[in-house]
Amino acid sequence: MTYNPNPDRYKNTEYNRSGNSGLLLPPVSLGLWHNFGHVDDFDTGRETLLTAFDQGVIHFDLANNYGPPPGSAEENFGKILKNDLAPYRDELIISTKAGYLMWDGPYGEWGSRKYLLASLDQSLKRLGLEYVDIFYSHRFDPDTPLEETMGALAHAVKQGKAIYAGISNYDPDSTARAAEILQSLGTPCVIHQARYSMLDRWVEKGLLNTLDEKGIGCIAFSPLAQGLLTNKYLKDIPENSRAASPYGFLQKSAVTPKLVEVLNKLNNLAAERGQSLAQMALSWVLKDPRVTSVLIGARNKEQLLDSMKCMENTGFSGEELNMIDGYLEEL
Repeated sequence: MTYNPNPDRYKNTEYNRSGNSGLLLPPVSLGLWHNFGHVDDFDTGRETLLTAFDQGVIHFDLANNYGPPPGSAEENFGKILKNDLAPYRDELIISTKAGYLMWDGPYGEWGSRKYLLASLDQSLKRLGLEYVDIFYSHRFDPDTPLEETMGALAHAVKQGKAIYAGISNYDPDSTARAAEILQSLGTPCVIHQARYSMLDRWVEKGLLNTLDEKGIGCIAFSPLAQGLLTNKYLKDIPENSRAASPYGFLQKSAVTPKLVEVLNKLNNLAAERGQSLAQMALSWVLKDPRVTSVLIGARNKEQLLDSMKCMENTGFSGEELNMIDGYLEEL
């Protein structure tokens, strides 16, 4: 069936500027870290992606190792792009990254020029693209000169294989140095992808200030703390949840009785605001003007549409913020 996008997809969506750049992103972007690999249902992923575009979500975030297996999220997205979204390529912001383990040998991870540029070529092949809109260094490499890593990003932009350069998971000092190097190479760093949620606020300890000073936008990943900030864990650990799986980042040990108590307090406050816990958690991250966008993962279109309702109430009173901080201090 031929895909015909919603003609009113831009009618009710406002886009945020990433730092001082010309890059504009929707408040909610779709990340393909989970749910889009070969182990997942392709038709469900396709429906979720197209529903997102119908709602004005133009940014789709990938990395070389997303799947599983690694690379399969890019392959699946490439199929959807070719069959459904190709006519709208110039409306899309597609990103990918390199930094984590992708293949065997000394050049299969980290931040060398060889690895980054080889990985980008592989990503473009899987995606079926000539360029991506954002190419990230996925993590800081302590053993490779930062000049080499940033030089690879700048080279990718100058080659025409990426439009913008970005970094992810860099601390404030490394971020400042990376930005200065990229600026000297004529390829400004326009965005930093950082983990940020109510339960993980490390970016508030300097990174957001650094980004603001350098004119760099921030896009937050894991704003729901791997699903903890949803209604899944208000009573126990569901069998089909991430915490119940022996694999992945979220383990059963993280779901403590105290955390469940705090989650229920936050959930009650969200209900008073007319939101679900997940919607309030997303709104909370977006309240900071230094945050350009939040990346959500969605198992299906219903979950996507529910998360996007966070934009209906992004304001917080001082009392609400104090209540949230008080609850979180209990952890």
